[in-house]
Amino acid sequence: MRFISWNIDSINAALTSDSARAALSRDVLDTIAGTDADIIAIQETKLPSDGPSDKHMEKLTEYFPDYTVEWVSSTPPAKKGYAGTMVLYKKSMSATKEVPKLGAPDTMDMEGRLLTLEFDKFYFVNVYTPNAGDGLKRLAERQEWDKLYADYLAGLDKIKPVIACGDYNVAHEEIDLANPDSNHMSAGFTDEERQGFSNLLSKGFVDTFRHLHGNVEGVYSWWAQRVKTSKINNSGWRIDYFIVSERVKDAVTKSEMIDSGSRQDHGPILLEMNI
Repeated sequence: MRFISWNIDSINAALTSDSARAALSRDVLDTIAGTDADIIAIQETKLPSDGPSDKHMEKLTEYFPDYTVEWVSSTPPAKKGYAGTMVLYKKSMSATKEVPKLGAPDTMDMEGRLLTLEFDKFYFVNVYTPNAGDGLKRLAERQEWDKLYADYLAGLDKIKPVIACGDYNVAHEEIDLANPDSNHMSAGFTDEERQGFSNLLSKGFVDTFRHLHGNVEGVYSWWAQRVKTSKINNSGWRIDYFIVSERVKDAVTKSEMIDSGSRQDHGPILLEMNI
């Protein structure tokens, strides 16, 4: 089976805007459509609380005509048009949708950050992990989210294997970003966030990229938009992951980044498994 995960940073902009960035986003959608993936996870959809419009669905169907679309958006009291996740899966497959509530602090449970699909042989979990924010103002809440999310996945894993993916907003090890020395106090590379990810893996999960590629360096999934040369210089971070239950790690045959051309911000990631 083939899986794709991508933080799209506004599906509305990608599908309906005439901007140069939107054109680059549509190029990425073309690339994803060409992979013929079984399941596609999208984060940061930024859709209204009532989800994709008819126009959005029409456009999505042009790219992915043979897929069922499931989504969850930010709802009050969380901010409008914020966060949000979506999963597309082939219509030949059958799944049960769940929108978990972790008991997370602040409005995190209402921000559309977590979407789970139960298939016959596995759970598929799409996550958009909260960012610790400027000045690390949301770090304490982020730490609590990480604990609750890890416990949630561990609970699913007791029932059947888990395939989880998304924007985890953390570079786990120093080799997961280009400039670790200057970023130890930056959101996404604090000791607390890195420990949160270590705690998740310790509950019986595997970072599939590291499982297959060991300590390879210089492979990233995100490049800052604010720095025009970040992608040209490959000054990036690896903050998007596919993780799987440890007991099915040997079924993983591929875990890699997908070329997103000159578009900065997140690039898609790909997982292939014999499951």
